[in-house]
Amino acid sequence: MPKINVNSTKQDVLAAVAQNGWALQYASETLKDDREVVLAAVAQNRLALEYASETLKNDREVVLAAVAQTGWALQYASETLKNDREVVLAAVAENGWAFSTRLKH
Repeated sequence: MPKINVNSTKQDVLAAVAQNGWALQYASETLKDDREVVLAAVAQNRLALEYASETLKNDREVVLAAVAQTGWALQYASETLKNDREVVLAAVAENGWAFSTRLKH
């Protein structure tokens, strides 16, 4: 995985998250708030949603992309989306146990 840090360019971060979505945790706050970067990270590792900005944790498309791959990603969604019927149903359709993450909050 290419090494990235808060000074890395968008292109470097995109390359890194394409190989390993967890790399998002090392990106700058600006890039954690970049929809393209976060969608790429989530596509590679759906639980990378944990490192997205609060704004993108409240973005329906981003959260649906994550929960469609693993319902467990619901735990990283905003409170608003944890209570969104479509998002919860998508998470539960992928993994019935995902509903338990919603009940904890």
